[in-house]
Amino acid sequence: MSAQIILASASPRRRELLDQIGVQFTVCPVDIDETPLTDEQPVAYVQRIAAEKSAAVAANTGKLPILAADTAVVLESHIMGKPDNLQDTMRMLRQLSGKTHQVFTAVSLRGKSHQQVLSVTDVTFRILTECEIKHYWQAGEPSDKAGSYAIQGLGAIFVQSITGSFSGVVGLPIFETVKILANEGIKVLK
Repeated sequence: MSAQIILASASPRRRELLDQIGVQFTVCPVDIDETPLTDEQPVAYVQRIAAEKSAAVAANTGKLPILAADTAVVLESHIMGKPDNLQDTMRMLRQLSGKTHQVFTAVSLRGKSHQQVLSVTDVTFRILTECEIKHYWQAGEPSDKAGSYAIQGLGAIFVQSITGSFSGVVGLPIFETVKILANEGIKVLK
């Protein structure tokens, strides 16, 4: 079957989620500056980055709809990026320990028109020990993850509860994505 969309992402998790719902795609990763603007709020940030990713790919192609997404882990209005090292992971996971934070994922689809949707999920962590955090770092999982954890992996052991979209925390909210794909004429269940 031929591609239905272009995925403007190199994320293996987003590819897995699209495979899960049977959407055929081709991958066209884009490299843009993802630095938050001064005083930029988390919602505006993820929406801007997702839109810039889809626009960057749209400038170079024109036949298929382009899907892009951006995810941010947010604690008390502060965007937590990807850790640089063990110390950064220790700092982030200490901050998340025993607290509820939000995960914002914006999805941008450019086809007949530009559509955007937003998923916001509350994630509550249990209290973490220093030893657990160090062992988690040594397992190799947090090094390229926003907020220093992967809910779909070993990081799930830290999660006491979530309210919202599990797939949104992973990186592509399925419910919201299927809705805007349908608006573009791409049906998941035919």
